[in-house]
Amino acid sequence: MICPRWTVAVEPDITPQRDLALAIDNGRIVALLPRAEAERRFAPDALHERPDHVLLPGLVNAHCHAGMTLFRGYADDMPLDRWLTERIWPAESKWVGPEHVRDGTRLAIAEMLRGGTTCFSDMYYFPDVVAETAIEAGIRAVVGMIAIEFPTPWAADPDEYISKGIAVHDRHRHSPLITTTFAPHAPYTVSDQTLSRIRQLADELEVPIHTHVHETAAEIAEALEKTGQRPLARLERLGLLTPALTAVHATQLLDAEIEALATAGATVVHCPRSNLKLASGACPVARLLDAGVNVALGTDGAASNNRLDLWSELSTAALFGKWVAGDATAVPAPAAIRMATINGARAVGLEHEIGSLIEGKAADLVCVEMTDFALQPVLDPLSHLVYSASRDHVSDVWVAGVHLVSQRELLRMDAEAISARAADWGRRLIEGAGT
Repeated sequence: MICPRWTVAVEPDITPQRDLALAIDNGRIVALLPRAEAERRFAPDALHERPDHVLLPGLVNAHCHAGMTLFRGYADDMPLDRWLTERIWPAESKWVGPEHVRDGTRLAIAEMLRGGTTCFSDMYYFPDVVAETAIEAGIRAVVGMIAIEFPTPWAADPDEYISKGIAVHDRHRHSPLITTTFAPHAPYTVSDQTLSRIRQLADELEVPIHTHVHETAAEIAEALEKTGQRPLARLERLGLLTPALTAVHATQLLDAEIEALATAGATVVHCPRSNLKLASGACPVARLLDAGVNVALGTDGAASNNRLDLWSELSTAALFGKWVAGDATAVPAPAAIRMATINGARAVGLEHEIGSLIEGKAADLVCVEMTDFALQPVLDPLSHLVYSASRDHVSDVWVAGVHLVSQRELLRMDAEAISARAADWGRRLIEGAGT
């Protein structure tokens, strides 16, 4: 049983409630009820008193590239096209392999867990390694079955990408922590033939499709020149604009495209810090939310962000959303919290399992300690979570009822060993680059 001062259940009501208790058994939420009643009903084996804390659902990072964390700081202050072609793709060709992805993913998971992220949706090579590493760490992961037209260290052609991805899906179809999604990189790197095949397979396997869409103005211009269609229109023509689609970035949207996303029941994943750093554009979050589109939050990769920190994304999404809309009431604190929790759960197809503190759901939870003088006075806990708190205030993290972070310390991962491996990779990258 966990006994915080405030509880933000998100559903059915996001209003913070005082002096509730959350009872957990076998990794699932049994009840959320007044503490006095909980003490009459339950005799817990473990009691976690959190008298100065907010308890809320674990955060969902709906888009990241975990294995890229070892490229943090490798390609800064560049626009997306040069970032990819001059730095990232050549570096990946030289360095990426199972060892690199395992060490990068471990580093990413350690950072995310310490910051209160309990589930991440990944798009990267060697998804088999990502899944194994997530299971080892105890975090929930949605592993992307990536597809791209050109050869990489993971696969030589679209057929091999798809066959290897399906093998990962089959291997983990009964895993309690791992689910899968098709992850065609982007319309500009994936052919019509490959996209159509993925659409058919996604229907057969009943898994979502996760792809970068409308990330930059240059992407739109190039698509119009080559195909005569904007990328989202091309996806719609190929039958991919459905409730299964998660469109990442979406910084370049016309009113008709927002309406099309809403009508289709598709999801948009907003990655505000990455978009700002790459000067990619501004996702019209307030307009999307007003239209009824499910909008979730992602960090993107540490090579373009450079943090896997959903608290920073929460705050930036709310503040930048107001600026983009020209309206101080746009993207209020409750909306930002939903984007990081239940909306993220919907984005990855796990809304019935995580994202809110509902009886029967998995106990994926975080506690945020509110004693820091930078958080005083606590007049509105929900406001503080968005506008004042940071990942440094996360004290505890549970995934499926397993305590993975306590008093800001990782309980299941060796932080020193992870840091040592990252430092070793840093030396290799510096020596390999000749700088």
